[in-house]
Amino acid sequence: MKSGAAWLASATPEEIDDFLGGLSENALLALPWIFDFWALPHQLPPEGAWKSWVILGGRGAGKTRAGAEWVRAQVEGPTPTAPGRARRIALVGETFDQVREVMVMGESGILACSPPDRRPKWVATRRSLEWPNGAVATAFSAHDPDSLRGPQFDAAWVDELAKWPKAQEAWDQLQFALRLGEHPQQVVTTTPRNVAALKSILQNPSTVITRAPTEANRAYLAKSFLAEVEARYGGQSLGRQELQGELVEEIEDALWTRAMIDAAQGREAPEQMRIVVAVDPPVTSGPKSDACGIVVAGADTRGPRKDWRAVVLADRSVRGVSADGWARAALAAMEEFGADRLVVEVNQGGDLVEQVIRQVDDTVPVRKVTAMKAKRLRAEPVAALYEQGRIAHRRGLGALEDQMALMARSGWQGQGSPDRLDALVWALTELMIAPSSGAPGMRSLGA
Repeated sequence: MKSGAAWLASATPEEIDDFLGGLSENALLALPWIFDFWALPHQLPPEGAWKSWVILGGRGAGKTRAGAEWVRAQVEGPTPTAPGRARRIALVGETFDQVREVMVMGESGILACSPPDRRPKWVATRRSLEWPNGAVATAFSAHDPDSLRGPQFDAAWVDELAKWPKAQEAWDQLQFALRLGEHPQQVVTTTPRNVAALKSILQNPSTVITRAPTEANRAYLAKSFLAEVEARYGGQSLGRQELQGELVEEIEDALWTRAMIDAAQGREAPEQMRIVVAVDPPVTSGPKSDACGIVVAGADTRGPRKDWRAVVLADRSVRGVSADGWARAALAAMEEFGADRLVVEVNQGGDLVEQVIRQVDDTVPVRKVTAMKAKRLRAEPVAALYEQGRIAHRRGLGALEDQMALMARSGWQGQGSPDRLDALVWALTELMIAPSSGAPGMRSLGA
């Protein structure tokens, strides 16, 4: 559904004249302050009896405006002096200065968003906003969680929680303070980071989540800004976090750190390569089956082994398909990249796995591999290649890279099976660690 702003941007002059001509004088004066008309979809509250609404967004995605407008919607009544749904609101930021300068007085803050007849006053000595109808919003610093002991509220706006130094303590104290009214609610506006407090909130059944990349708010951002940051950070973990608003997880003692993965994206790929497609088939097939890991990689293995270089070209993994479906996806990847061999793990299914492939193409070169070691042990030599700077990544491998970041030296820390990661390990093992005999020669691959 288009917002009113989007409709106006695409409407003809005649349509705009008809729309504005049909409004009364009061309606015209009120239109700039009706946020439901101008809002982007991710800026509007979800329906339902939620306790926490978390808006995860990239930089400049419009999170602050959404938080300020939500506070307005809770406080304002039908007339300037009529009560709204909430009368006591907590405004919690990392510091008092950030609450004041961003949440209250910023370009998208509460004062800028409020119509003149309902605009609250900032009382600096009390660190509070006071509305004409008697509602009060009080500013709190997350550096001082104990300051939330004692006060009580029926609504709260929490900004940039993911960068609070005492996030869990401040959040816990706020929950005890949200005890007024029939159904106290809170909004969290933040660019995500890999912090335990945020992940715990997201996993709570009473939490609803909306997401938006920086690009969603492009109409209000400089074109040069978007082009520059996308060219510099697009595809990297920092770009996924700060531009796409994604929660990019990382664990302690990971075999692949985010720094290692980002460094792989900045390396040049070999010009001449031997290319393989590796497959980690699921135990079962069909709509409810696990994903089938399918990864394409190439390597230049000419000269001494220490000079070998490889590149991960693509992740073509599929989920919820039949055995015939993943076999066709793997063979399509071979044709797309001109791969000379299909490397397939046969622990789950044995010869049946090869039979599935042969039913689709009985001429394809297949190398069957069997996992004799734990996943971590198989992955360690491949991770060492990354540490040595010998593996490059193309863009668009976010799902695979997320699995890489969850493999620790103590074992897999993610949910389900690391299907994409297993396929990556088999591909790079075949190319760089234990190449099969009689491997075809090098070929060029255009960008």
